[in-house]
Amino acid sequence: MTRSTIIKLFVGSVIGFAAAAVLLIVAGVVAFSGSVFVMSGSDVVGVRGGPLAPSMIALAAFALLVMAAAGVVQFVTWIGVVLNTAELASKGWLVATLVVGLLGFVFIANLIYVIAGPDGHQQLPPPTMGTPGQLESAPAQSTPADADQAQSTQAKHALGA
Repeated sequence: MTRSTIIKLFVGSVIGFAAAAVLLIVAGVVAFSGSVFVMSGSDVVGVRGGPLAPSMIALAAFALLVMAAAGVVQFVTWIGVVLNTAELASKGWLVATLVVGLLGFVFIANLIYVIAGPDGHQQLPPPTMGTPGQLESAPAQSTPADADQAQSTQAKHALGA
C-alpha cells in the first residue's frame, strides 16, 4: 500500500467518523428534546412510541455503524503502515508504528505516519549494468566543443602545419 493510499484511507475514515459522531449527537439531542425518552430523575427508563422514536433510533444505529466502519478502516490503514514501513532499510519506523499500534493506539500510530512517515514504495533509480570499476573506465561523451576542436586539429594536419 503506498503512502498516498494510506493518507487517503486515513483522512476518509477520520471524516466518516466525525460525520457519524455529529449525526449521533444530533439524533440524541432531537430524541431527548422530542420527549422520546421516558425519564425517571436522570435515568432513561423507557422509550415513548411515536413517529420520532424509530427514526432517531435508526439514525443513531446508522451513525454507530459508520463509526464502526471507520474504526475498521483505521485498523486496515495501520496494517498498511506496518507493511509499508517493513520495506524500509531502517526498521525504526516499523518498530515504532508496530509497538504504538499493538498498545492500542492505532489512530496515533497512523497519525504520526501520515504527518511524518516515509514511503516504503519510493521509486528507486534502475540499477546500472556492470561493476563500479567498469563505470570509471567508460569513455567520456564528447561535447560539440570537443567536435570543433577535433575538426580544427584535423584541418591543421591536412594543411601540414
